[in-house]
Amino acid sequence: MLRLLVVIVFLFLQSEKNAAAGSKEEKREIEEFNKSCPPSTCGGEGGPEIRFPYRRESCPLFCGARGMELSCSGNTTILTLPNRGSYNVTAIDYRLAAITVKLRDSLAPCPLWNLSSIDLSTPIYKPYEIVNVISGDDRFVYVFYAQEYMDTIPSYCMVTSKVLRIPAKDYEGAQGLSLEEIVNDLVVRREITLSWSVPEITDICKDCEAAGKTCYFSSSRNTSFCIHRGEKIVKLTTGPSAAAFVILLAAVITLYIFRKSEKEKETRIKVEKFLATYGDTKPTRYTFLQLKKMTRRFKVQLGQGGFGSVYKGVLPNGVPVAVKMLERSKGEGEEFINEVATIGRIHHVNVVRLLGFCSDGSRRALIYEFLPNESLEKYIFSRSATSHQEPFRMDKLQEIAIGIARGIEYLHQGCDHRILHFDIKPHNILLDRNYNPKISDFGLAKLCSRDQSIVTRTAARGTMGYIAPEIYSRNFGTVSYKSDVYSFGMLMLELVGGKKIAYPEIENQGEAYFPELVYEQLVSRQELELDIDMTASEEEIAKKLAIVALWCVQWNPVNRPTMSRTVQMLMGSLQDLEMPPKPFVPSLGYDTTEVPNEV
Repeated sequence: MLRLLVVIVFLFLQSEKNAAAGSKEEKREIEEFNKSCPPSTCGGEGGPEIRFPYRRESCPLFCGARGMELSCSGNTTILTLPNRGSYNVTAIDYRLAAITVKLRDSLAPCPLWNLSSIDLSTPIYKPYEIVNVISGDDRFVYVFYAQEYMDTIPSYCMVTSKVLRIPAKDYEGAQGLSLEEIVNDLVVRREITLSWSVPEITDICKDCEAAGKTCYFSSSRNTSFCIHRGEKIVKLTTGPSAAAFVILLAAVITLYIFRKSEKEKETRIKVEKFLATYGDTKPTRYTFLQLKKMTRRFKVQLGQGGFGSVYKGVLPNGVPVAVKMLERSKGEGEEFINEVATIGRIHHVNVVRLLGFCSDGSRRALIYEFLPNESLEKYIFSRSATSHQEPFRMDKLQEIAIGIARGIEYLHQGCDHRILHFDIKPHNILLDRNYNPKISDFGLAKLCSRDQSIVTRTAARGTMGYIAPEIYSRNFGTVSYKSDVYSFGMLMLELVGGKKIAYPEIENQGEAYFPELVYEQLVSRQELELDIDMTASEEEIAKKLAIVALWCVQWNPVNRPTMSRTVQMLMGSLQDLEMPPKPFVPSLGYDTTEVPNEV
């Protein structure tokens, strides 16, 4: 965190430095622009003002956009268009990006058509209009009235199909005008309004003019900018703002360091107080220096968990171990205390053994027996085509299920205090050299008396897909040891199906709820549809595991068996099992963020 704050300070100061340099360059450009490109006219009274993006031909090139040049002929402003001649400019609208030019008589060798034979008194517009436009050959183009003869037109006048319609905005109340009035107005005005469009300039300058500012072009950055009319000085406030920011950031860093130090101190006191009452007959305590030595400076990483990383190490007596380094920012020491307080005092063949721990200042670690075959997750999801791991057969899966069930049964009934794991899942089941399962990761575990059936939880913690519904809401029941039974049932369904379990609204809206799918297969077809070839005995084992799992995942905790009863069912025969009720889900749309304070 401290490094991040230092980086933020450095980046801010660097950006302020760059901004100051950029502001100086911008100030120089504005001063040069105002000096070299002042707004001007050609001298005539009421003549159009010439400013960016237009420029007078006598001004530097950066005063206007390319091709936007105006010249003066006496008091008249002239626009010269390539291959179209020159036109007198009567008005320039910078807000609309439009320029109005007058059509000179010298450009009209074809006279206006004699209108005497056309009835112009009708208020209805005919489908033909008489308009003046600038053509590519500098001549007038007329839309000819259809009732006249074409051979009456002079031979040097050309006929074209291009039509320029009269913009309605040029004639207020145009619907009430007669054709005669429109034609006469065009003849008198002999003007046309052109719009200009220059990429990266027109839109910026239109907005700029609408805001009452002046548009100018930065040659160094090749883009347009807005400035206040007559602006000459750009105020620089970089120094004071940077100083204020640094002072504020320094105060925040100081407060952060102080609070972090106080928090770590409180955590150390809590951990040391726990260890003082823990006794000396339990797992060995090591220093952080010893930890670095046994892991060869944390050279080999075995995995990454929610509370930290796991490294391979060797004890001084040569015993291989797995060292779990707990992250400082997680749990305020609760993960450490939970693990030491639970598995540190128990010994069972199906529970991973805690051999030692480290609590050295703010550094904390747990030292477990090393299990070379990693987690069960690696093996039960290996039926996919992309996996190279040989999957277990059904008889081995049954052995593993019984081992896990016995381990959970021991946690619930075999210790001085009942231990609720609250995170049973394949990832937390490790396998020893002979593939015997061992329950691990007690970071979410909770101790309670053996006669206590209801547990208080302040948050829904665990892994989605394995968390019992009552942990989310008291509407589904009370939190108890039956919550571990539900998680075990979901794990067993994964053992049988060889696929991950997930609620459909979370991963796949189109996929059926897996326990219901298994139930339907067993009831309607009396068999399971699995992706592996099985013998008759293996099919019987799969059915038994599935039925026991369906008992364990009952939505109502009251309908779930205890772990002792679960072990009995797994050890018994398929014929002794009754089919459980359908694992009906009353509502999968509940809000998982609304968790009761007590259940």
